[in-house]
Amino acid sequence: MHTATDLSAGSQLPAQATRSRHRVALTLVISLFFAWGLTYGLLDVLNKHFQQTLSVSRMESALLQTCYFGAYLLVAVPSGFFVSRYGYRRGILLGLVLFATGALLFIPATALARFGPFLFALFVLASGAACLETAANPYVTVLGDSGGGARRLNLAQAFTGLGSFMGPIIGGLFFFQHGTSFMSSASSVRITYVMIAAVVLLLALAFWRTKLPEADLLDERVEGAATTRPLWREARFVASVAAQFFYFSAQVGIAAFFINFATEHWSGLPVHSAAFMLSAGMASFTIGRFASIGLMRKVEPANLLSIYAVICLALCAIVVAGIPTVSVIAMIAIFFFESIMFPTIFALGVEDLGLRTRKAASFQVMALFGGAVAPLVMGAVADRVNIASAYLVPVVCFAIVLAFAIYSRRRISPRG
Repeated sequence: MHTATDLSAGSQLPAQATRSRHRVALTLVISLFFAWGLTYGLLDVLNKHFQQTLSVSRMESALLQTCYFGAYLLVAVPSGFFVSRYGYRRGILLGLVLFATGALLFIPATALARFGPFLFALFVLASGAACLETAANPYVTVLGDSGGGARRLNLAQAFTGLGSFMGPIIGGLFFFQHGTSFMSSASSVRITYVMIAAVVLLLALAFWRTKLPEADLLDERVEGAATTRPLWREARFVASVAAQFFYFSAQVGIAAFFINFATEHWSGLPVHSAAFMLSAGMASFTIGRFASIGLMRKVEPANLLSIYAVICLALCAIVVAGIPTVSVIAMIAIFFFESIMFPTIFALGVEDLGLRTRKAASFQVMALFGGAVAPLVMGAVADRVNIASAYLVPVVCFAIVLAFAIYSRRRISPRG
């Protein structure tokens, strides 16, 4: 005869098993966030590296960001359809294979010593990253209770910041230690990306051998949500896609020309030291995400987003003023306060969309195409006016993020 305690313990076993599977899945997925954060951090260092070694202009070097984030525009929505049809796990595996292929394409690119092959390699790598983000971001938001989606995504995205922090350190240590000759630094670039490819392929093996909770299981808690209403009629979702475009324009633009700005506004600062300062900015970004996770338990995400957007506007104004040393420090501080913007906008945008979450996520990721546009605009302004004036672009972008945050606060209801 079973006692009440026996029955209670038995009923808890499935819940405990589910939580255990979710923890394993979350741990594996977080490793992906670190991987694409690392390549993003290296991207900003490559900007200055190719200006020196291949004699490209600042606007031309911004084509690195254009190819990288242009892939998001082209790949995100098809990836969303793939994930909707074949599931999160297969979407992640496809992304990892593309990611590793792009990293390995750095081998022929360094052999040819031309800018074009590097752009193609980054496009393929970024196609994998776009596929991974399309699958991983919504996956994290549904791996647990719906109310904790923004916190979980901020936690996972904190590891993107950690990877971005490591990228400039690696670039500063290896890419600028051989002068301005391309051939003398080519082996360092090649070895770095081959090692990335090896790690990514090991991650692919881990995902292939691990059984993960899939969409049908994870979406049971929202099966009652309306699924026939078209996404374009969801006002907050549409606003979030626009906000994401402008936020990511600001994030990528600020980092892309950080080294240029720092060397011009910090007397006697060598390039490799500026790369380490960019890494300090990425560290600030990572600390901001971890610190803000705790704040989100007490402050509504939309409210915190509003506060951080106002601070970013004030700091950007100091950068535009071009005050020696002070403006560089202000730019490093921006990284801290922009840290929560992507995951918070994402989580607010897909909240309560039920089975439409995966499709909505593909449009959110597609909005990262802003990272392809802003560096070109900023590079053109920097070449024609000066680098400080180029930072007027992030000022406009953060103003739009603030408008979205205020709009989201007004729309908060018992449902969202």
